[in-house]
Amino acid sequence: MAYFFLTLAIGFEIAATTFLKYSNGFSKLVPTALSLTLYLACHCTFSRAVTKINLGIAYAAWCGVGIVVTALISRFLFGDRISPAGTAGIICILTGCVLINLFGE
Repeated sequence: MAYFFLTLAIGFEIAATTFLKYSNGFSKLVPTALSLTLYLACHCTFSRAVTKINLGIAYAAWCGVGIVVTALISRFLFGDRISPAGTAGIICILTGCVLINLFGE
């Protein structure tokens, strides 16, 4: 069940960050409200996840997956460019998340 909450937290965080972009600096009411609500849901579900999952491992997975998926959303939904160095960094983050989840405990 803890990994279910972690998965929800990751999904909420990705959606909240996407709506943050749509909020245009909190100048648009609906995307702002959605972003803030989703961040609250994200932190509530993450707090449930870390009751059973090692905090360092849960946080690495939460951040790592969030960064990778958000970068992909940024590229494909908003047309933002990712440099070769940025791509290498994302690969390093993803590799680190896999390693910490495999060998962290």
